Amino acid sequence: MREEVAGRMQGILKGLGVYRYCTEKILLPWKSEVTLVRSSLAMLFLIILCITAFLSTRLIDSSSIAGNFQQKSILPRIPFYKYTHPAGKKLHRNRTEFRLNCSLANVTKTCPTNYYPSKYSSQDFYEKSEAVAQQPQCPEYFRWIHEDLLPWRKTGITPEMVEAAKDKNAAFRLVIVNGTAYVETYKHSFQTRDIFTQWGILQLLRRHPGRLPDLDLIFTCGDRPNIVREYYPSANAKAPPPLFSYDGDDATFDIVFPDWSFWGWPEINIKPWEPLSKDLKEANERRKWMDREPLAFWKGNPHVSPKRMDLLRCNLSDEHDWNLRIYAQDWHREQKEGFKNSDLANQCKHRYKIYIEGIGWSVSEKYILACDSLTLIVKQHYYDFFTRSLMPLQHYWPIRDDTMGRSIKYAVDWGNSHQQEAQAIGKAASRFIQEELNMKYVYDYMYQLLAEYGKLLTYKPTVPRQAVELCSESMACPAEGLIKKYMMDSFAAGPSGVPPCTMPPPYDPATLRSVLQRKEISIEQVQKWEKQYWKTQR
Repeated sequence: MREEVAGRMQGILKGLGVYRYCTEKILLPWKSEVTLVRSSLAMLFLIILCITAFLSTRLIDSSSIAGNFQQKSILPRIPFYKYTHPAGKKLHRNRTEFRLNCSLANVTKTCPTNYYPSKYSSQDFYEKSEAVAQQPQCPEYFRWIHEDLLPWRKTGITPEMVEAAKDKNAAFRLVIVNGTAYVETYKHSFQTRDIFTQWGILQLLRRHPGRLPDLDLIFTCGDRPNIVREYYPSANAKAPPPLFSYDGDDATFDIVFPDWSFWGWPEINIKPWEPLSKDLKEANERRKWMDREPLAFWKGNPHVSPKRMDLLRCNLSDEHDWNLRIYAQDWHREQKEGFKNSDLANQCKHRYKIYIEGIGWSVSEKYILACDSLTLIVKQHYYDFFTRSLMPLQHYWPIRDDTMGRSIKYAVDWGNSHQQEAQAIGKAASRFIQEELNMKYVYDYMYQLLAEYGKLLTYKPTVPRQAVELCSESMACPAEGLIKKYMMDSFAAGPSGVPPCTMPPPYDPATLRSVLQRKEISIEQVQKWEKQYWKTQR
């Protein structure tokens, strides 16, 4: 009789589609009690309890889904955030979220009223744990913020200086007043560089609402810096215009800022940095250094600079083999074929990868350094915000730009005969990229740079007449295709659970001189080894 009742109950549960749920969630944990009681009444009680629990969870889920549609949210709800402290301790806390409100932005491309708090007390969203309150010091490359802002330490930044920056190939002006961003566009930028740069700043404001001072910023979106040092000698009291750029060099005063690709590059199908860096890390685990091709690899557009055309001549031919394989990238063809041959994670297959500048600095550097391969960097002229802390023989191998083929061949021969040392350099570079260039530190760099810049303003910024309010809704809601996808993939759903890292002090003259000398000595040492190598080859 009991078996017959149990069989009928199982049939009822299967008919309702909850048999597996009840078995896994309730009946199995209570197996011992059921075994002891073995009565139809007890079984009936458990089944009723099971169905009630199942329906309750489904009602909760459906009400959450309905709530999401009512709010016209285009992001799933994320109830918690996780923060890993440097000591390895994971901390959890309820997270305040502000979803996108696309009800008006889709039609008018304007910002909804009260779409996001422009000010938010730090006690409201920063984790109160002592472990998190004692934030670690920012990575070493943050110290270059002080160097980039040095030209204005004595004079401050005046409205006239900012206005003068408009004439230096400026793309747009971004003003932040009381936590709200406004943008005035001066000219069209190549592809979506300006759009994703602005998007990144908006996500910074969402992560730390109300924490930045009022700001007045001029951005250029080109490949090269613009503020030439020789026009502003130190003896002259006139300070240079403050212009934010993606890169700089020793002959310019541009303020270096993280580039657009950290939030995605839809035109060539490059994901935002957070998911892409995870893909690169998984690729490294799939193919170890010893199992990779013992050759150097480069793939890109060679037609943008004479230096890259020189590299192209070093490719494998009937006359020579410099231990490298070069592949010219045709982006128009890749776009037509769906970018099937340009997946960056699938390019971590060689022991050695080459970085070489294009028109100016290239965004490819971080992708190459993240591959676990020994990165061979052809002599650089430009730098971005983090590369000034990379050291030769610690993070990369320096390559001459006047005899590239011979220099690359020696580097590959050295690495194949010093495999442990070559692997260690490659691993140190990818560790640096994964740990010190994660998105938290990218946002922290932006925050610290803008906070220090704001201290130098001698005036209170006001909204320009031609400027329009900027918000995540006005950008993401009407967007389409990969632009919308990458915005959603890099969207900051709410305030950060932790404050920015602690800003390190500036370099004193002796320390800065020591850092630069260390680089020079390492490069000279490699050139001596290389010279001796070719003597023995003759």
